[in-house]
Amino acid sequence: MKSMTFFSRFEADILADRKTITLRDHSESDFQAGDKVRVSRHEDDVYFCDIQVLAVQPVKLSELNDDHARQENMSLPQLRTTITDIYPGITELFMIKFVRL
Repeated sequence: MKSMTFFSRFEADILADRKTITLRDHSESDFQAGDKVRVSRHEDDVYFCDIQVLAVQPVKLSELNDDHARQENMSLPQLRTTITDIYPGITELFMIKFVRL
């Protein structure tokens, strides 16, 4: 089973099904629809759930919109800030849409 980590601040939103996408850089874009993924916290690698990937699509930072922000459970300005903090200088991202198993 593939694995993925999320910062601990996103754990509650994932477990409550409020966060249904993740935006990643190219190094984390090798997921495919149908993949079952083990999810743990980035900070301490503690497992907290499994997800299934529904889709993987390229998206530019400049193309992020309110729909992306809603699926991330944040406002668009918060999303842009979060992404630029995590991936400084990156303009090409991959949206991974998922459902918690």
